[in-house]
Amino acid sequence: MKDSKDIVKELIQWYKENARDLPWRRTKNPYHIWLSEIMLQQTRVEAVKPYFQRFLQTCPTIEALANTEEDTLLKLWEGLGYYSRVRNLQKAAKTVVDEYGGALPQDYHALRKLKGIGPYTAGAIASIAFSLPYAAVDGNVLRVMSRLTADERDITLASTKGAWEEELSSMMPTGDEGNFTQGLMELGATVCLPNGNPKCEICPVRKYCQAYRKNAVLQFPVKSPKKERTKEYLSVFFLVHRKKIALQKRDGKGLLSGLWQLPNCNQEKALPVALSEWGILSGNIKDMKAQKHIFTHIEWHMSCYFVEVENENKDFLWLSKETVENEYALPSAFKKIWQEGCSLLED
Repeated sequence: MKDSKDIVKELIQWYKENARDLPWRRTKNPYHIWLSEIMLQQTRVEAVKPYFQRFLQTCPTIEALANTEEDTLLKLWEGLGYYSRVRNLQKAAKTVVDEYGGALPQDYHALRKLKGIGPYTAGAIASIAFSLPYAAVDGNVLRVMSRLTADERDITLASTKGAWEEELSSMMPTGDEGNFTQGLMELGATVCLPNGNPKCEICPVRKYCQAYRKNAVLQFPVKSPKKERTKEYLSVFFLVHRKKIALQKRDGKGLLSGLWQLPNCNQEKALPVALSEWGILSGNIKDMKAQKHIFTHIEWHMSCYFVEVENENKDFLWLSKETVENEYALPSAFKKIWQEGCSLLED
């Protein structure tokens, strides 16, 4: 790549002078870096900070993570979403304890074999924690490099990402691999922004940027349009029996697999039919506010009901409000329904 050495040098200098002070940047601890990268997937930096600190208080080491009860981990993760991340984190931790004595392997290919660690996370750990020449390429980095080089390849293609992983790995400066990786991340997160908001006037590598020279920054990166989300219509029930609230465990596969939720069914099913199939006799039924929740590929449109029931069934857990809030992780999709249901419960 043209001017690559100058770009690397100026980017690292800018990063050292302008990097945000983030808790996971104050350490070279591989576990901390791994945890932060997993938490930061699909989640904003400011949202991650308190979770990161709280998680390390409960699981200060990889061995502690491996041995923690899953429900405790899910509660620690509550609100971050994408719960498969923390499940995979624990599976990988158990492998690290069993096969590597509780320390992450200082080898990119060994890292890649751990559950939940893809090329990006492996590259981040390898370069930041171990000073190995492996790039970490995510959407931010692809946007930066696409604009710098006016690259017309579609960034949603695996071939484009793979090509940039190879190119950036070859540009890694010996002894400064971590700062180069984090410099690219930081530039994409704070300066080379998406959606028409790039701050080109403060970009440290603007003079090398082909898209800027062509006055075409907003034309990059090139990417194919997203598919429309699938819409699903649900009836959600806040079921109450003698101040105890019903929780239902989701199936072990698919969206929110294995998590506890408020009982629900497809909206096509009539309310009395749903309750009857669960073996529940209903008393007072109140309509609650309809809710919508957006996942990456799916939209849930939810009609919600507060139902005082005459019996408990054995398929659900029946718990006090305090027990649920202190011990169980309820997915964000149900949070507003939970809050409204609890206020009705107290009326």
